[in-house]
Amino acid sequence: MRNLLVTIAYDGSAYHGWQVQKNAVTVQEVFQNALERLIGERPDVKGCSRTDSGVHARAYCISFKTESSIPCRNIVSGLNTYLPRDIAVLSCSEAGDDFHARYSVLSKQYVYIVHNSRIRDPFLKDRAFHYPVRIDEELLNKEAQAFVGTHDFSGFCSARSDVEDTVRTVYSFSVARRGSEVAFTVEADGFLYNMVRIMVGTLLFVNEGKIAPGTLAGVIASKDRARAGKTAPACGLYLNAVKYPQE
Repeated sequence: MRNLLVTIAYDGSAYHGWQVQKNAVTVQEVFQNALERLIGERPDVKGCSRTDSGVHARAYCISFKTESSIPCRNIVSGLNTYLPRDIAVLSCSEAGDDFHARYSVLSKQYVYIVHNSRIRDPFLKDRAFHYPVRIDEELLNKEAQAFVGTHDFSGFCSARSDVEDTVRTVYSFSVARRGSEVAFTVEADGFLYNMVRIMVGTLLFVNEGKIAPGTLAGVIASKDRARAGKTAPACGLYLNAVKYPQE
C-alpha cells in the first residue's frame, strides 16, 4: 500500500469548493472521478483545506492510499488527461505511512487579489475582486501587522463555523501593489472559516476610514464579529502554498 501526495492547481469558479456535496459539483468529486478512471479504484482522498465555493488554488495538496503500482510521473500525466482544463495536477510523490494532507500541515499561505482600478477588467471576472476605491497599500501593510502573532480570531470567522478552538498563529501578513493589482498575502498555522476574507474586508474598511488606523489590535481582542469588516468576495482568494515537515 502506497501513500501518495498529489498537488493540484485549479480555478474554482465552476465549483462549490473542495469537499463533496450531494447536489453540487466540487473539486474533490471531479478529482476522484479522474483518479478512478486512471487507477481503477476510488480511494478515500484527504484534502489539505476546505476551500469555499469560488475560491481558487495554486497549490492544493491531496493524499490517498492505493495499491496501484503506476509510477508518480504517470499518475501526473494520466490524471491531467482525464481532468477538465480548469484543474491540473502539478506533482505526485511518495509519502510516509502516517502522512495526512490536512493534519500534517505546518502552515498554509493564502493570497487575496484585489483589482484596484476605477474600471473593471472583464478578463479578471471571477479571478479577482474589483475594488474601485484607491488602496493605500503602505498603510494597509502596516495595519496588517496587527494580525501577526497568536490570537483568538473568533471575531474573524463566519457564524456558520462550528470550530471550538479559534486560536491561530499568523506568521506573516503583507500587502503589496503591482500596477492595478494589490495582493494581500498571509501565512498561518491554520485558518478559520472565511478568516482570510474577513481580514481583507477589515483592512479595506481601514482604507475607507470605517475603522480607524491603529485600532485593529483592539478589534481582534474584542472577539466581536460586528467590529470587523465585511467578508470579501470568494473570487479573489487563492490557496497559494502548503508547507509540510521536510521528511
